[in-house]
Amino acid sequence: MPRPIVVGYVAQPGAQAALMEAVELAKLSGAKVVIVFAYEIPAAYGGGETGDYRRALKEVAEQATDDAVERIRDTGVEYEVMLVPKRPVDALLEVAAEKDAQMIAVGTQGEHPLTGAILGSVPHKLLHLSTIPLLIVPGKKTG
Repeated sequence: MPRPIVVGYVAQPGAQAALMEAVELAKLSGAKVVIVFAYEIPAAYGGGETGDYRRALKEVAEQATDDAVERIRDTGVEYEVMLVPKRPVDALLEVAAEKDAQMIAVGTQGEHPLTGAILGSVPHKLLHLSTIPLLIVPGKKTG
């Protein structure tokens, strides 16, 4: 069985493009696509609002992954959805290791490279931390 392709997903153009590129690669190799929605719960939410915040995050995660599933449902590619309560970079690296993935696919939103370096974009961090191949797909620029 071919090793899976892990896709970091949010319902934004870069991630949507990365998902579709991963699907095309999966079709060629017969690999499964693992759709990962990762989220971090800030330490500031340690009080009574934590439950509300977690529920809201879960709803966002479910909407995003429902979007992903809708996009690939009829492609014939096997897929799995994972909601991971960790920082996106950590979650993607951990899932990729756990699944023995052949690659990680993520999208960009067209930010300037310096912005990504300063603010710490997920693709930029993955470039420095991943030990497996990365597919970084730009989203369509708007405006």
